[in-house]
Amino acid sequence: MRTYRELFQVPEFRPLFLVVSAQIAGSTVNGLALGTLVYAGTGSPLLAALSLFGPSFAQVVGATTLLSTADRVPPRAALVTIALLLGTSVLVLATPGMPIWGMFVVIGFMGLVSSMGGGVRWGLLGEILPEGGYLLGRSVLNMSVGAMQISGFALGGALLTVASPRRVLLIGATLHLTAAIVARFGLTRRAPRALGRPSVRQTWRVNVTLWSEPARRYVYLALWLPNGLVVGCEALFIPYAPGTAGVLFMSGALGMLAGDTVRGRFLPPHWRSRLVTPLQLLLGVPYLLFALPLPLPVAALAVAAASAGFGGGVLLQQRLVDLTPVDVRGQVLGLHSSGMLTMQAVAATVAGALAQWMSASGAMVTMAALSLLVTLLLRPKLRPRPSVAARPVDPVVV
Repeated sequence: MRTYRELFQVPEFRPLFLVVSAQIAGSTVNGLALGTLVYAGTGSPLLAALSLFGPSFAQVVGATTLLSTADRVPPRAALVTIALLLGTSVLVLATPGMPIWGMFVVIGFMGLVSSMGGGVRWGLLGEILPEGGYLLGRSVLNMSVGAMQISGFALGGALLTVASPRRVLLIGATLHLTAAIVARFGLTRRAPRALGRPSVRQTWRVNVTLWSEPARRYVYLALWLPNGLVVGCEALFIPYAPGTAGVLFMSGALGMLAGDTVRGRFLPPHWRSRLVTPLQLLLGVPYLLFALPLPLPVAALAVAAASAGFGGGVLLQQRLVDLTPVDVRGQVLGLHSSGMLTMQAVAATVAGALAQWMSASGAMVTMAALSLLVTLLLRPKLRPRPSVAARPVDPVVV
C-alpha cells in the first residue's frame, strides 16, 4: 500500500479517520479555551500550561492499570464509550461557576479516560489495514492531527474574540459527541484481539515484558523524551504571546502536517532509519532562536520548522510495531501514547515552573536544549539490530 487512494479505499479507514479528526479538533478547541480561561483567572504560566497538558498526567495511571483494555475489549464499543465520556466531561467544564480546582479534577478524569484511547485506535488501525499499510495509515492520521489542530486553533481563536471560553468549550463537546456517533455507525463490530479479561495485573505483566527488552525500551525513551521536552516549549505559547498564541499553535500544527506529508508519501523506505535522529534534532534547534527577541512571523516560522521534526516519532513507531506481536499491539502502542502524553505533561509543568522565575522565552530555550541533549545521548542505542528486531514478546508471559 503506497498511495492515499488505496488507503481511503479501505472501508473502515474512512470512519476511523473521521473519529480521530473530530476528537483532535475537539481537544484543540478545548485546550485553547481552557488555557485562556485559566490564565485570565490566575495569571499563572504554570496553571495555564497544566490546563493544556494536565490531562496527560493521568495517562501514567491509565498506563499502569487500564492498558490491557486496549486488546481485550471490542474496539468499536471502547471508542464510542471514550468519546461519550470526553464529551460529557467537557460539558461539565463549561458549567458556569466551575472553580479552578474543580476544572483540574475533571481534566484529570479526562486524561484517565484518554489513556485507553491511543491503544484502541492504533491497534484497530493495524487490524483495518493490510500488511505494510500501518506507516502510511498512521502518517495520514498524523496529517489529520495537524490539519485539525490548525482548524481547531483557528476556530478557537476566532470564537474567543466574540464569545466566552465556556461557550467555546461547548463546540469541543459537540465534536467529541460527533466522534461517538461516527464510531458507532461507521465501524464494524470486532472481537477483542486477545483473550481474557482486562485487569491491572495483566496490564503490569505485559508492560514489564515490553520494557524488559532493551531494543523496545530505548525506542520508547526516544519516542517519549525529545518530543515531550519540546512540547514544554509549546506549553508556554500563551504566556509568551498572550494575544497571538493561536498563531504559534497553528504554525506548529502546519509544520507537523507538512513533515508528515513528506515523510509518509515521499520518503523512500531506505531513508527512514537514517532520518530518525536528524528529525529529532530538528525538534529542538529552531527553539534556540527564542533566546533572541523575535518578531511574530519569525517565531511562527521557527515553530513550524521545529514541528516538522515530530515526523521522527512515526518512524520509531513503525520500529516498535515491528518489534511486537499482534496480540499485544494495542497495549504496546497504548503504552507509547500514554508515556508520550505523560512526558509532555511533565515537560509542560517543568517549563511552566521555569517561566515563573525566568522569562517564557528563556524557559523555552532551556527545554529545547534538554531535548537536543537527550536525542544525542540516545542515538547510539537506536542503531537497528536485526537479530533483536525479530524477537517477540514471550507468549507464556503474556
